Amino acid sequence: MKPFRYERADDVSAAVTALAEEPEAAFLAGGTNLVDLMRLEVTTPEVLIDVTRLTSDRIEELPDGGLRIGAAVPNSDLAADHRVRRRYPMLSQALLSGASGQLRNFATTGGNLLQRTRCAYFQNVTTPCNKREPGSGCSALEGYQRDLAILGSSPACVATHPSDMAVALAALDAVVTVHGPGGERRIPVTELHRLPGDTPERDTVLERGELITGVELPPPAHLTASRYRKVRDRASFAFALVSVAAALDVADGTVRDVRIALGGVAHKPWRAATAETALRGAPATRGSFLDAAAAELAPARPLPGNAFKVPLARNTIVSVLLDLLEERR
Repeated sequence: MKPFRYERADDVSAAVTALAEEPEAAFLAGGTNLVDLMRLEVTTPEVLIDVTRLTSDRIEELPDGGLRIGAAVPNSDLAADHRVRRRYPMLSQALLSGASGQLRNFATTGGNLLQRTRCAYFQNVTTPCNKREPGSGCSALEGYQRDLAILGSSPACVATHPSDMAVALAALDAVVTVHGPGGERRIPVTELHRLPGDTPERDTVLERGELITGVELPPPAHLTASRYRKVRDRASFAFALVSVAAALDVADGTVRDVRIALGGVAHKPWRAATAETALRGAPATRGSFLDAAAAELAPARPLPGNAFKVPLARNTIVSVLLDLLEERR
């Protein structure tokens, strides 16, 4: 690991200013991803600005019945919160499926959203990678492809986003609050992360110096029947091959509302808007679920090494929806 300078700002504004003044600086929260990347020299910031004590580590009620999660809330605390477990079970399940208990104790809500891809070529500085070094090429296109994207990728990058938590937040219509040089702004989680296009080095729409200060969850309304299912190569310490976060509301045998988001299939948490549109007002049957999943995955462009993800994603969507349907009976 290359030497770096450590600083601690007095407040959020001071941290934002400090980052803006240091072109090679980075924010440090739990550090569970950043420090790993520094050890591999994938990233080599000259200054780390510690923000762990600047944002809230509390989960608070909102007037509309939702929750506000401070950016410094540890993943373990968020997963265990009784309000999250009761009102947003898919979020608790997603958090508990990610990493070990020790990592969840350090990882923060803000940091989890900003973790970078686990593509083997991104983490190996001896290989070309457009995300790590723009213009150098994509080794994954002719390499190991099992974990890579099937939706929304580009010739420049086929990496996937690794966060389980972000997939659940995308399905829940959560909103990220951000403080930056231009003041505060709110960004829907579904719009926070980017597809790679020809600039895969940019993971999110955040501007230089912007710091995530919290996440807001809307009231759960009638969509309390929800589930997060993660399909992976082993039961622990593995990122998703495919994951599905879904909530379903059915009345008189008809789908009244549904939310579906996918993980492990794209450069960002993938909100399955096509499947949701197909299902609203449709009969709540296995046939409808299959048709909706097929419509969502029709634009998939898998590589030879990950073509299995298309039927895997289809079957996982259908399985989760059938489980939720049975749960409501």
